[in-house]
Amino acid sequence: MSGIESSSAAPLADATAKRKGEHIAICLQEEVEGTGGAGNGFQRYRFKHNALPELSFQDISLETEWFGKRLSAPLLVSSMTGGTDEAGAINRRLAAVAERQGWAIGVGSMRAVIEQEELAATFDIRKQAPTVPVIANLGAVQFNYGYGLEACLKAVALVHADALVLHLNSLQEIFQPEGDTDFYGLLQKIEEVCRGLSVPVGVKEVGWGIDAETAVRLRDAGVAFIDAAGAGGTSWSQVEKFRTSDPVQRAAAEAFADWGNPTAECVAEIHSALPDMPLIASGGLHNGVEAAKALALGADLAGYGRALLPRAAAGSGELSEALLLEQFRRIEFELRAAMFGIGAGSIQELRCTKRLVKA
Repeated sequence: MSGIESSSAAPLADATAKRKGEHIAICLQEEVEGTGGAGNGFQRYRFKHNALPELSFQDISLETEWFGKRLSAPLLVSSMTGGTDEAGAINRRLAAVAERQGWAIGVGSMRAVIEQEELAATFDIRKQAPTVPVIANLGAVQFNYGYGLEACLKAVALVHADALVLHLNSLQEIFQPEGDTDFYGLLQKIEEVCRGLSVPVGVKEVGWGIDAETAVRLRDAGVAFIDAAGAGGTSWSQVEKFRTSDPVQRAAAEAFADWGNPTAECVAEIHSALPDMPLIASGGLHNGVEAAKALALGADLAGYGRALLPRAAAGSGELSEALLLEQFRRIEFELRAAMFGIGAGSIQELRCTKRLVKA
């Protein structure tokens, strides 16, 4: 950790915070979704309608548990941001609504706060979300740049997290002007962290997906949960295209606009190979019907990122939080309506349904 806590820590943190601010602006203002024809993959599936559901809509329960913590709905605010004042405001608004609705929530990459602890307030959402699961977040590649178990312990402690997720973002890093591109030997280092932490350690992609083969390797290394984070939503090669001044990187990013494994494909593959692995489906989900499909394919939680931010969380005041609450409630209503449409009265019944078929 000495390299992180040296006199160069402040300039590093300043650069990281600047990058985070640019990411927020680009994601809110530019077209950065992947352009792959498969999208998130959920359009390849449909539910067979049940005209006689034999249940009351009001009795449908979305309640579930995640690592022993009760959730009012099997839904997650995916890791997005942190490290700037604007990011902190977004995180606090998201956390307040997540607590109100009983969703789990993850924070964005905590590299900035490891480098400069005074940024902790932009990540610490426990005051706004005292009871729901909170997931800390670090980039796994940082294990090749001076980070280790100590940094992971610090990340978990700073946000009083229930779990830690390590994100894999290899393609983002090679398109990022200041990217860290040494991904060699990370699996062994991930295994060491899994052994050394008392909270569950998961691994997620950032929008290109985790396939079954990789999931098995991660399971064997001791990973406790996987977030598929597939293609169909934000493409970080497209985001970095707007930041780079390198004409080669900028042009090359276009060739990767449709790169990645669709989220639905990842979920189906991972659940088939590892039916007992706790699994999060994120990556391009926009509505509650897609959440229902993800859960029917084997996911335990469905995660939403940029889809929750129709300029709302980046605004200010009560209107912003009200718009966020409307988004959360819409997704929940769509999920409950899909369950009603197939006659599933609980999340367990949804996960066991035979009514999800290939379109």
